[in-house]
Amino acid sequence: MIIDGEGQVLGRLASSVAELAQSGERVRVVNAEKAVITGRRKKILDRYKEKYDRGDKDNGPHFPRRPDRILRRTIRGMLPQSKASGREAFDRVKVYVGIPREFEGEERNRFEDASLRSGVHVELGEVSSHLGSNF
Repeated sequence: MIIDGEGQVLGRLASSVAELAQSGERVRVVNAEKAVITGRRKKILDRYKEKYDRGDKDNGPHFPRRPDRILRRTIRGMLPQSKASGREAFDRVKVYVGIPREFEGEERNRFEDASLRSGVHVELGEVSSHLGSNF
């Protein structure tokens, strides 16, 4: 199943993808950089910068800068990593920046409950750029 992340709220998208992966579905998420995080811009950017700065390159925790990896890590947080079923489900999830050529002509699905309705938000690509990524 191919999911379009454009305009989808990060946490709701991640939990829906995790649920599909746990049920045995292979899930591909495209346009990860266009997923959104709701809330005030400054607060979101500060929180993600704090997460990134928390670790160091030798000891961790290592927090990603790229939008596809941030989304993938969020999905990982929704799965039981201590169980084999959670690790197998995580292996069924792939996340991409933009739309790869092999998925261009295929139907992309969206989660209606994860769609941004209104309000203040920041795109994941902007958060990634703030962390220093040039995806």
